[in-house]
Amino acid sequence: MSYSLSDEAGKEKEEGEAHARLDEESFSILPKHGGSMLISYRDILEVSGEDYKIYLPLTSKEKLTLFDLGYHYEDFLRNLSKLRNELIINDMLMEEKVRKAGVEAEFVYLDGDGKELDKGRCESRLYETAMVIIPEKRDPIRIPYSDILKTVEEDYTLAVTRESGEKSLFSQMGKELDPFKKALSEAINEISLKAQSSLKELLPEVDPSIIKKASRFMKEGRAAWRSDIESVSKGLWEKLEKRLEVLGIKEEYDFLKAISQKEKICIGLKRGLLGDLTGEYIWFLVPIYSIKQGEPGNAVVMEAVNDEGGGRATYLFRIMSRKDYSDQKNLDDLHKEVDRFINTISRCMIDINFRREPIYLPDEKLDGPEYQRYRFSIQKLPALQALRQLFIGRVIHSSTEQWQKDVMDLLRFNISTKDDTVRWAKKKET
Repeated sequence: MSYSLSDEAGKEKEEGEAHARLDEESFSILPKHGGSMLISYRDILEVSGEDYKIYLPLTSKEKLTLFDLGYHYEDFLRNLSKLRNELIINDMLMEEKVRKAGVEAEFVYLDGDGKELDKGRCESRLYETAMVIIPEKRDPIRIPYSDILKTVEEDYTLAVTRESGEKSLFSQMGKELDPFKKALSEAINEISLKAQSSLKELLPEVDPSIIKKASRFMKEGRAAWRSDIESVSKGLWEKLEKRLEVLGIKEEYDFLKAISQKEKICIGLKRGLLGDLTGEYIWFLVPIYSIKQGEPGNAVVMEAVNDEGGGRATYLFRIMSRKDYSDQKNLDDLHKEVDRFINTISRCMIDINFRREPIYLPDEKLDGPEYQRYRFSIQKLPALQALRQLFIGRVIHSSTEQWQKDVMDLLRFNISTKDDTVRWAKKKET
């Protein structure tokens, strides 16, 4: 083939004839006259092809163009995209057990208004918590099962509609259509059963009919509103709060509840939170805000705990722009903003499969080899980008008194500046 490497301004830096070699995590360009180049798939922002040329914008802001591949063009483009997608799937926090893979199809991806976003050949793959669409020449698309509103088959085309209104159409699946449809249905049902199982394990004394109704609001770890839980059973919310006492976090919960908008608190359940651990986790979101000038707030506090206890940290996210928050005069408008915000946080946590480390790691640490996968995930996951942007600090659990002091210090800090880019850092004790 031939290749050309240009800088950010489009000025050509290198060009020539070369061989190319695709490996598991990178590919090499081997020029005829030396000066080989090793490029990680993580350093490729996008893979696109047109007029028998392959365009690869890089994280270095350079652009690599491959051409003169002849009859190797289609195979090379497809295999390069496939290898990069496999790395993306792991880096985008999808490292789960595969339920069904290798299902080839034609697909069309539509937004909520029916506008076509993507189409072409793909592989449809089912994981434990999500379906993943792997296009031949585009980035993978992850669709959590809890986000699937309905699946409909018509004229040998399977339509998968999300709660957002986005729709995926799969055709030309051949004999795999029925097995895939069945496996997808089983996976969606299993997510529902897991929510019921988690809730029943946490509240064994509660009637199964109530558990089933309440689990609808807590699928795949979703944080449920108090009003939704109480619409099922008036005493169920108090039972969930009481469970926090058994898990040893009631004192912290009561402290946060006392300074919060109590009716806006949400509680969720998640099995195997953070992916590395097993067991049932209970997590909650506590919004702290008001229209009183100088009162600490503009934050939603996130906390999670399980039976094993262990080291814990409390995470705080900024509800809205610090400048806009200081100008708020109408509490009802603020309530509506918080409702939207809590839905966003809950949705984003599901999208990143509840990993927390990539949320709080500072930019300078992402250059380290042990965090390379997070750097790529941040580039590709809008949910992770949003959480990092809204994250304002975390408080480590040491003593109860120190934890309360640090939480209040962070909340005061959050209203003391109008710079949204600044995060709280604990002051060193003197």
